[in-house]
Parts: sequence; C-alpha cells; structure tokens
Amino acid sequence: MIITTQQELDDLIAKADESNTIVLDEDLEITFNCEIPCNIKARDIKAWKIKVKNITAHNIKTDKIDAINIKADKIDAYDIIACNIKAKNIKYHAFCIAYESLKCNSISGIRENSFHKCLDQEIEIR
Repeated sequence: MIITTQQELDDLIAKADESNTIVLDEDLEITFNCEIPCNIKARDIKAWKIKVKNITAHNIKTDKIDAINIKADKIDAYDIIACNIKAKNIKYHAFCIAYESLKCNSISGIRENSFHKCLDQEIEIR
C-alpha cells in the first residue's frame, strides 16, 4: 500500500482497530513526512520520516536506501537500518545499525549472534 497524501493517511488511521493499531497484511510506503497517532503493524514499512507510538514490522526502511529518522516508543523489527534512531525500547532479530545517532532506554537482539552499532558515535542508553 502506498500512501501519498495526508487524506489517504487519515483514512487509514480511521480504520485502526480497538487497540488503536493499523494492521496491514502488506507493505506500507508513506511518501511524505508524517506523524501517526496510533500503532502500525505491517510487513515492511518505508517512509522518509515517521513518528509513531509503536512500530511492528519485518523491516523498517525509508528514503533512499534505508531510514532517515525513526522516532518511536517501541520498535519491534527483524532488521533496522537508519541514520538516526530515537526510541524507548528497541527489539530486533539480527541487527540494528544507526549511522549518526542511536538513543534508547533498552536495545536487544533475539539471535545469540545479533548485534547493534552506531557508526558515528557511542550508543546512548538512557
């Protein structure tokens, strides 16, 4: 599903279930910066900048290659690649890589050999 306007996004948000979650059995691509006042669960999420309470996805990717900014209370994903990640709690399957900054309260991988790294500075655990 590709969302190109705020109206299309508003229509999708209106369909959130009783737990205030948008549940999609497909990929979600948002082609503009947005703030979503509910949770999202989709196979893959692709967006330029997305601000949301909770994200559950196999992959979170945005912009040209991967992500620019992800802001969330909870990120639950298989793999995360971003320039900047700011979240309370991050749980991932295999790897979580930030280019510029990675700030969170907790971060953990599911696999025994999973890893997380910020390339330009130390990970800030608050």
